[in-house]
Amino acid sequence: MRRKYTYPLLMMVAITLIYLTNDYLDQKEKEAQVSAGAEVKSTSLSFLLPEASPETLVHHQYFSLAYNEEAEQASWVAYTLDYSQLTSSKALSRPYFMVDDAVKTGAADWRNYKNSGYDRGHLCPAADRSFSTQAYNETFLTSNISPQLNAFNAGVWNRLEHQVREWASIYTKVTVVTGGVFENNLGKIGEEEVVVPGAFYKLILRKNELGYSCLAFLIPHSESDAPLQQFVVAVDQVEQVTGIDFFPQLEDSIEQKIEAEKPLANWVF
Repeated sequence: MRRKYTYPLLMMVAITLIYLTNDYLDQKEKEAQVSAGAEVKSTSLSFLLPEASPETLVHHQYFSLAYNEEAEQASWVAYTLDYSQLTSSKALSRPYFMVDDAVKTGAADWRNYKNSGYDRGHLCPAADRSFSTQAYNETFLTSNISPQLNAFNAGVWNRLEHQVREWASIYTKVTVVTGGVFENNLGKIGEEEVVVPGAFYKLILRKNELGYSCLAFLIPHSESDAPLQQFVVAVDQVEQVTGIDFFPQLEDSIEQKIEAEKPLANWVF
């Protein structure tokens, strides 16, 4: 009679131990991911990163970001794009989106976007990172996506992404900082209430003979056939609507100059 109950009891104990062990290992793996994400991978990029609190920063191999827990997406994603990275070395399979375990507070799940009416819009485009499988796959982490209307994502935003790659080819190297504007947003989606930005911005910085030149774009979250030049604003204006200090490590006189101007004449369209 005792054996009748002993075996089920031992089985329950074994299952419980397996569950606790797996839970422990998952927690350790998450801690390792968070720790890895705290390490700056590029010293040249780190000099140009926007201001952010240390607990929000995540550094992947090929881009960095500051995660906004309230909005459940990145406040900004930053990366450098070199002309040598523009050619894909091989055909890459589009991966599934994955939750970014390096985000200390926990990144939003991709399922929030399901049946929402919004695309999982990349901030760092997959096409900018098609030079290696790891770089490409990183762009499918949920910390790198934001809700975007398809007409916007496939339209004016896509045109701007193509233009940035053209500039990387012309000017050899550019630094890109991009994200959504949460002020005057279009609502929230999913169980985690991911904010739908009311506009998106993209800053493109490059070195030139005078030091630095920066073009800032602020685009309402809607379909538009207007020329990209129409959306160029001063960096100061993007800072006002986002509350982000974009180039705090630059010398004050240089930072003030590039943030106040709209240097359209210095960029080839």
